Amino acid sequence: MGLRAAVTGWRRRLFPEKSLGRRGEDAAARYLKRRGYKIVGHRVRLPSGELDLVAFDGQTVVFVEVKTRRSDQHGHPSDAVTPAKQRRLTRLAVSFLKRHGLLDHPARFDVVSVTWPPGEKPRIEHFKNAFEAAGRWEFYS
Repeated sequence: MGLRAAVTGWRRRLFPEKSLGRRGEDAAARYLKRRGYKIVGHRVRLPSGELDLVAFDGQTVVFVEVKTRRSDQHGHPSDAVTPAKQRRLTRLAVSFLKRHGLLDHPARFDVVSVTWPPGEKPRIEHFKNAFEAAGRWEFYS
């Protein structure tokens, strides 16, 4: 193995390439920031799961689910936000709001769809208020 191959291997281990999903989340965060959102959480881990992005749009807490795909060949990325996923996100949002004392703030769910073909710039679509709180959960209990 030559020096170049050794350095390349070493660099990849220290700085692994971001997955498509992570690159999509980063692109979505930049997109929302340019539109005046204040990002307060990125990949927020909670005991029961993870929120992709949490932001403020004025006084409204926005829970953003980001779906990234290389193409629309198998459906639009936002189609992956199924009713079951919406229920999970609702439970996570309630946990987040309770944990941070934000139950008195308005909240909504947005979906950002990122289609990122190899070698091209990403196409970003933002669906504001994409779905209502779902499930048997009282949002302000």
